[in-house]
Amino acid sequence: MKSKVIKGKAQPLGNYPHVKRVGDFIYVSGTSSRRADNSHIGAEKNESGEWQLDIKLQTKAVIENIGSLLQSMDADLTNVIDITTFLMDMKDFKGYNEVYGTFFDHTGPTRTTVAVHQLPHPNLLIEIKAVAYKPIQ
Repeated sequence: MKSKVIKGKAQPLGNYPHVKRVGDFIYVSGTSSRRADNSHIGAEKNESGEWQLDIKLQTKAVIENIGSLLQSMDADLTNVIDITTFLMDMKDFKGYNEVYGTFFDHTGPTRTTVAVHQLPHPNLLIEIKAVAYKPIQ
C-alpha cells in the first residue's frame, strides 16, 4: 500500500491521505474545489459581501483536482472506474452533470450522486471521491 498527502494541494482536514494505492486500485479521498490557500474556486464575494457559488466552476475544479491527485500515482482521469458525488442541493445536478460530461462519456466510470445535508465548508456545493484502476507495472 502507498498513501500520499500531496504538497502544494489543499491539505486534508483530518488524518487521511489525498490518495491511496492498494494493488492495482487507487482511491481518491473526497475532493473539493479548495485551493492550497484554503480559498475555493467557484466561490466569490459580490459587491454587497454575499457569496456567489457556481456549481459549474466548482465541478470543473474538483474533477481537475482529482486528475492532479491521480497524476501523483502515475494515473489520470482515464483510469477512473467509479465516482461518488456529494451535492449540497439536487438543484445543482444539471450544471454538475453538464460539466461532468465534458470529462467523461457513457463509457466512463460508474457514478453515484447523492444530496447531502452539509459539506466541510459553507462555500462548497460539491465534493467527489473516486476509485481508479491502473495495474502496477
